[in-house]
Amino acid sequence: MAETLRFPYYAKVACVLLALFLLFHVIYIGQSILLPIVFSFLLAILLRPLEAFITRCRVPKAAAILLSIVIAVMFVYGIVDFISRQVASFMSDLPAIERNMNTLWREIKEWGYETFGINYKQQDQMLEGAKAETIDSLGKSGTFNLITASVLTLTLIPIYVFLFMYYRPMLLQFIVDLFDDKHVDRVREVIREIKNVIQHFVVGILIETGIVAAANTIGLLALGAPYAALLGILGALLNMIPYIGGIVQLLFSGLVIYSNTGSISLLAWSTGILLFVQFVDNNILVPLIIGTKVQLNSLISIVGVLVGGALCGIGGMFLAIPALAICKVIFDRVDDLKPWGRLFGTEDDPSKSYLKIPRRKKKTPPAKA
Repeated sequence: MAETLRFPYYAKVACVLLALFLLFHVIYIGQSILLPIVFSFLLAILLRPLEAFITRCRVPKAAAILLSIVIAVMFVYGIVDFISRQVASFMSDLPAIERNMNTLWREIKEWGYETFGINYKQQDQMLEGAKAETIDSLGKSGTFNLITASVLTLTLIPIYVFLFMYYRPMLLQFIVDLFDDKHVDRVREVIREIKNVIQHFVVGILIETGIVAAANTIGLLALGAPYAALLGILGALLNMIPYIGGIVQLLFSGLVIYSNTGSISLLAWSTGILLFVQFVDNNILVPLIIGTKVQLNSLISIVGVLVGGALCGIGGMFLAIPALAICKVIFDRVDDLKPWGRLFGTEDDPSKSYLKIPRRKKKTPPAKA
């Protein structure tokens, strides 16, 4: 009987690190190809219930898929059209905003000179250097290439979604066929759970984003803040990026509000409203809507978002959470990977803590005869 080849622990760790390095390198190099495919995969899973409902109405499969994609495109177009109208209104007030920004910049320069002793000329040089670096980083690929890539991506995503939905049975059967017959039931269970987690996550994100956008807009409107609808919707969209998006939302909203009004009190009240909405979202909406299925602890979520952003930019930040959730589903059902599943998850049961030292039982003296 052939003996099983066993590697020492340090060799296993080296192999895992090498595999992770190669995986991250491939993702970084091929992000322009992989991101549209992964987004299309998520949309295909999201649209599956709509396609099934249309198919039950005796509509052919291809027509049902096309109709589902058309409905999704119309929904996205409505949101983009509304945001573009708000942006057009914002751009019409750009000269006044520019004057307010110049006044704000002069106040910042005075504060920098009084606090740090940096004169105005040095501050202007630092600003020009930052502008030059930003323009160089954005202009490496060229404006034409950037626009072409964006148009190509927007064209490919509906095609990918259609193909994923049309060839879904074949793709699922291919995954099942990769494993031995004794693992078929577990593989089907993993596929089912991944589908449920992804559907729950994407639908939950859409519901949460709608509630946050409405709350932000109503709060800013009540305060009389400028561009309340635009800031509310953009803030909700930025909030889809866990942890980091909320910080960017506060900075951007505060800058726009102060540059338009110059009111410190309105800036403080608006920031307070946005912080309150974020508090309610993080502590009530996310656990209630998303947390029941996507059980990832905060440490893994933050590290995953940062790694996804470093590899693939904003798209990688958004895809980090569903990718980690898929990994956790797989880890929880493979015996050798269950420790990683515990690392990714949340420890809800205090009795299962592995840091507790069991108490030593007291020895009872023998009974005297």
